[in-house]
Formats: sequence, C-alpha cells, structure tokens
Amino acid sequence: MSQNTSSTTESASPYRDLEQQSIATLLQYINQEDQTVPLAIARALPQIETLIAAIVPRMQAGGRLFYIGAGTSGRLGIVDASECPPTFGVPHDRVIGLIAGGDSAIRKAVEFAEDDPTQAWQDLQAYQPQPEDILIGIAASGRTPYVIGGVSQARAFGMLTGCIVCNTGSALAKAAALPVEVVVGPELISGSTRMKAGTAQKLVLNMISTVTMIQLGRVVDNKMVDMQLSNHKLIERGTKMLVELLQIPTVEAADLLQKHGSVRAAAKAFEENNMRQKG
Repeated sequence: MSQNTSSTTESASPYRDLEQQSIATLLQYINQEDQTVPLAIARALPQIETLIAAIVPRMQAGGRLFYIGAGTSGRLGIVDASECPPTFGVPHDRVIGLIAGGDSAIRKAVEFAEDDPTQAWQDLQAYQPQPEDILIGIAASGRTPYVIGGVSQARAFGMLTGCIVCNTGSALAKAAALPVEVVVGPELISGSTRMKAGTAQKLVLNMISTVTMIQLGRVVDNKMVDMQLSNHKLIERGTKMLVELLQIPTVEAADLLQKHGSVRAAAKAFEENNMRQKG
C-alpha cells in the first residue's frame, strides 16, 4: 500500500472491512499494531535524550515544565503533569499541562479550540511564563495551530521548546528547538490517533517526566521517596520502604512516616538521630 510519508497519521489503514471481522481478529490486529510502538520510540531515543538533557538544568535552576496539546494529546499532557506531584512530591506548579479549550476540554471536546494559533500563548500568560521555563508541544499530526503557535511564541520568548509528534518534517517539529518524532505509521482506524500515536505520546511523556525527576534527585535507588502519602496504600508502601531502607520494625517505620510525612524526611530524621546518639 502506498503511504504518504509526510502525514502517516492520516494515511489509510492497511486493514479493511473491520466491521466484518470477529472480536478475536480485531483484538489481534490492535495488539499487532501496538507492538510496533516501542520499536518506533527506540528509534527516537537520541531525540528524547537530547530533550531531557536540556530540561534538567533548567528545572534545577527553577524553571517549570509545560505541556500543551489539543484533544487526546492535551489530555495525555495533563495526565502526566498531574501525576508528578503525588509520585515525586514536586509542587503542582512545576509540571503543568494545558489543553486547547481549557479544562472543560479534558472531558468534552471543544469545537475548533485547536485552530487558534494565538490561544496557547494567551493561556500560558496565567502562569507568568519565564525564559527559564520549558514548553513541550504534543500533537500527533504536528500541524495543530494551537500547539504550533504556542511553541513558536514560547521559543521567541526564550523558553526551551520541544515537541512530541508522530510524523516527520512537520510544522511543529520545525517550530520546536528540540523535536521528538515517533513515527508509528497508519492507525487501525484511519486517522484515529488516540490509538498508536496516543500510546507513543504517553510512553514518551513517561520517559520525559520520570527520567527528569530521577535526574532531579526525586528517586533514591528505585524508590519514590518523595511520594505524597494520600491514601492507605501509599502509606503502607512508604512504611515498607522505610523497613527496607533502615532495617527497622514495621511499627517503628510507620511511626516515623506519620511523624515526618515522607519517606525521605523520615529516613533523614532516623539517620540524624542515630548520628546524635553515636556522637
């Protein structure tokens, strides 16, 4: 099948007559296509590494990380941003996701919201953007005006700009200083980029936020020592971490965690107390 390499996300699906296929066959098709996503990301690892290497020193200096997108892409950015505070204990204003159409668009599509090339920069003004901030535009097609406009204006302002796209040579990739292009090919349902393209974007966002937070010291060994203790499951997890880290009984670990509010703070207090006793 011939394929438009400049817009693979809009190319026709190689699968035909889907409505005539069995459930088992459709599941096999989807699974078969999903398996190509990690391979496409593997080819983009050097671009992802370059982007993260530029993000880390800016965040170390106080910069914030913004994601902007429309539709599925915008929602994925918001999901990744919203998970950083509970997972890594960073303030809610360090990683921020914005979606075309505002917060109401998280649940329900806002018609034509993505078509205004000036709106993203206007939306960013509520956060008083600074040159040390970072903006990553997310758009499977790489041609969403909301995202292209926001990235272009942020770059002109002096912010570090990156993007996650699923086509090569897109307008968004040209607008961003550090593009990440993950070309996953046509979707099972032609143009339905919530599928493979969305999966690819989610995986890349996982990489960006996780590796950045590790580099910022928010993980010790393989443990989320700064996670927010917002439910019983996480309190139990934190208690187990302290038992392993400090080799102390569960009851003592639970008391330390309750008193100091995080695994990191509890471990630090325990070690400082031991040093005082030894000294």
